[in-house]
Amino acid sequence: NGNSETRRRLAVYCLKDAYLPQRLLDKLMYVYNYVEMARVTGVPISFLLSRGQSIKVLSQLLRKAKQKNLVIPCVSKQGSGDSTFEGATVLEARTGFYEKPIATLDFASLYPSIMMAYNLCYCTLVTPEDVRKLNLPPECVNKTPSGETFVKSELQKGILPEILEELLAARKRAKADLKEAKDPLEKAVLDGRQLALKISANSVYGFTGATVGQLPCLEISSSVTSYGRQMIEHTKMLVEERFTTLGGYEHNAE
Repeated sequence: NGNSETRRRLAVYCLKDAYLPQRLLDKLMYVYNYVEMARVTGVPISFLLSRGQSIKVLSQLLRKAKQKNLVIPCVSKQGSGDSTFEGATVLEARTGFYEKPIATLDFASLYPSIMMAYNLCYCTLVTPEDVRKLNLPPECVNKTPSGETFVKSELQKGILPEILEELLAARKRAKADLKEAKDPLEKAVLDGRQLALKISANSVYGFTGATVGQLPCLEISSSVTSYGRQMIEHTKMLVEERFTTLGGYEHNAE
């Protein structure tokens, strides 16, 4: 039972109800980020909203395998999620109040870098029996700290390292373009692209360690974390040996 004024107020309310979510969508740049993620991973935007990280990595694997005329096996999800492996080293901080700035060190893209450096992939993993049958010399394989063996890239380049190299190279280009961009829309698109590339690269390691995922391979994930622990502990040792009061510094590195 209203009049023209109450109907007008209702119409304005409905317009605002539709307009404000649109402004939020633009402000948070969800559309740009989803479009760029879909472009990078090769999956529909609906998958980004309704499915997890695994489908994105699997899509990239399938795309790269097709280019190389390779097939990927269909693995039934039989794992219970109970299979575990040792994770990364976490260095405990010394709690306290510090008046002077404290320098901290961090690896850039540690896990992707390890997978690229040591050619860790499904198609490069070999068993001791494979090494004997193929008569592979020691200089052609990498023995990981966790005890697994992978052939070097000179013999067989892995699909996962190739994907990671392309993702990180593309992210580097996107970040360089972002610095040069002037238009706000172009900046939003480039920022969405570099973020999508970063997330995609960081998701590859987790994909191999998901025991109830699409294509689990704990030999890869445990090798990655074992190399990571080794590198972190070695870096810690080098820093603590170099930056000491005996070396002329005000404090010992810890």
